[in-house]
Amino acid sequence: MTVLGKRKGEEVAVVEAKADVGGAKRHAETKQGDGANIRAKFFSGARLNFAENLLRFRDNRPAIVFKAETSNQEEAISYAQLYDRVASLSARLAELGVVAGDRIAAYIPNIPEAIIAMLAATRCVPKCVSVVLCFVIALTFLLLSWGLPLDSALGQSVFATDGYFYKGHRVNTLLHLKKVIDQLPTVEKVVVIRFTISDKHDLDLSHIQNAVYYDHFVREGSTLPSEPIPFVQLPFDHPVYIMYSSGTTGLPKCLVQGPGVVLNHLKEHMIREDRVFYYTTTGWMMWNWLVSVLGVGATVVLFDGNPLYPSTQTLWQFAQDVGVTVFGTSARYLAAVMDSGCVPSKEFDLSKLRMITSTGSPASTNIFKFVYESIKSDVQFASISGGTDLNGCFALGCTNLPGIEELRICGFACFTIAVVHSLIWSTFGTAVCDSELQTRGLGLDVRIFDDNGKEIMQEKGELVCKQPFPSMPLYFWSDDNGIKYHDAYFDTFLDIWKHGDFAEVTKSGGVIIYGRSDATLKPGKKEMTQVLGMLLTPLMFRINLWIGGVRIGTADIYKVMERMDGVADSVVVGQSYTLKDGTPDVRILLFVVMADGHECTPAFQRKVRQHIHDQASPRHMPGLVVACPDIPHTVSGKKVELTVKKIIDGCEVTNKSALRNPESLIWFEEFAASLREKSKHAA
Repeated sequence: MTVLGKRKGEEVAVVEAKADVGGAKRHAETKQGDGANIRAKFFSGARLNFAENLLRFRDNRPAIVFKAETSNQEEAISYAQLYDRVASLSARLAELGVVAGDRIAAYIPNIPEAIIAMLAATRCVPKCVSVVLCFVIALTFLLLSWGLPLDSALGQSVFATDGYFYKGHRVNTLLHLKKVIDQLPTVEKVVVIRFTISDKHDLDLSHIQNAVYYDHFVREGSTLPSEPIPFVQLPFDHPVYIMYSSGTTGLPKCLVQGPGVVLNHLKEHMIREDRVFYYTTTGWMMWNWLVSVLGVGATVVLFDGNPLYPSTQTLWQFAQDVGVTVFGTSARYLAAVMDSGCVPSKEFDLSKLRMITSTGSPASTNIFKFVYESIKSDVQFASISGGTDLNGCFALGCTNLPGIEELRICGFACFTIAVVHSLIWSTFGTAVCDSELQTRGLGLDVRIFDDNGKEIMQEKGELVCKQPFPSMPLYFWSDDNGIKYHDAYFDTFLDIWKHGDFAEVTKSGGVIIYGRSDATLKPGKKEMTQVLGMLLTPLMFRINLWIGGVRIGTADIYKVMERMDGVADSVVVGQSYTLKDGTPDVRILLFVVMADGHECTPAFQRKVRQHIHDQASPRHMPGLVVACPDIPHTVSGKKVELTVKKIIDGCEVTNKSALRNPESLIWFEEFAASLREKSKHAA
């Protein structure tokens, strides 16, 4: 790809695309017009097909390997078989009358049929210029409770399963399916995939409007087409996915994304020999990321079920059996494996494993240490960060940068080479370093800004992307004037994408993510006075009084808590309140789930504050340390700090259904009520 770039404000930036994109016109112009990043257009003259780029290989090498938690063996689908199954389903959709602009929704676990349905939808069969596959976190996604226009955002066809397995138990989802379908008069066909029952037993689907079994649906239509179905070439800004943000702080963002997501995913540089696994649901963007490796002919490895059932060894056994080369997971999962005492390096043959990726939350020092000491010493551990918004990574690992093992064993000569190498890459990235993401993503102009919009290095600030990128959302659904889109990313810094992460670019070019910028803590001076007074002498208290009001990231506190014995989980938030003189203030509240056999005694609370004081800073110390029974998390395992903060501040939480454990909020609601009652009496 030859890029002739012009800076913002100049007339046109021309991109001459010469990449190997199947069936696409090879030349295109990217017009960025008057410099408005939000209106940037990429490859405006190009024509391509999303599905064609993921189905370019049609040989007998494995395209998909799948295992469910209740199965004793894997299912493998070759690239040739995948192409045939997609062709059959896409032909059936054409016969059904699917046309341009139609949408196909999916209520499907992480099974091969999810990929087949997506590729059939985006293949653009005759009379079907394109459709949008709308994957949602679960059909108990309860868009009804979100108040979104269901029949507008969701599709004319819905793919679903008869249920799923979790912790060895079958969960019947057909009742949930009926409730939602009853609210969607536009749905013309509900295709139910057999997953929890055998082919010999049919469940009654008559209570679900327009429902039919998947195998019957395909069999009722045409047989496999004798001639290859053409891939209709479409503009680069034609919709492919409708993605939903987690919605834990309000109504979820409904993002419409185009084929630029594949271009973003290809920068991760997977190769044909890879077997790539990521523990994900179909409602998380990591599913889209994972599926894109089909474009390089690698093998997609799918697992559906509980990753810790029946033990923490489950996924490592699977990785050994399948020969996984890239193992994707979350810091929370790795912490669970570490805490269980499992040592994968001693129990399993992971010789083919070359990379472990982790996302969802920052990986602590203990996690980095565990990966290299207990999983594989020469693996590349890539902590990655990005989001559904760009369907990819702003910061990630890089195979061209040295890993820890290279630096450990290289000797003087290789060390010299490594130093030169690091100098060359010092602007862009570094070796694998404790608690850091190696580098910023290829083709992404990621910087850190202070509150005034000034670029900073080696300081904490807002993570931004100064230039537009091909995987930006095309638009938000039901946002005709673009106001929601603008306000989500471009309302802080003029014409520059603000991602919402509180981060730092280190001296070597690595990245540290400290948490969500809207969840950062900014304790006031009075709060600092009270906390410091607990531990410091009067003189030190007067000296440090003026550090109040400094913005800090929650990850700093989590790193300390993960090292503390007796703590199973924690969440930290800033409580907004008003002083007697009317001055607004903030104090840090730390909620902890105690491990079995431990109590949150006053002595323990003092110990927590002292550890945070010593290992983070005095300004990180919480005003209150409180034991709670559970911490709320999203389905993908992220702590929902903003949800807890809203409850503490007396605000309404509008989307509890986005949580894996919404019942955990009851305790916080009761605690917040007691705080307000105490505040009244104190006044």
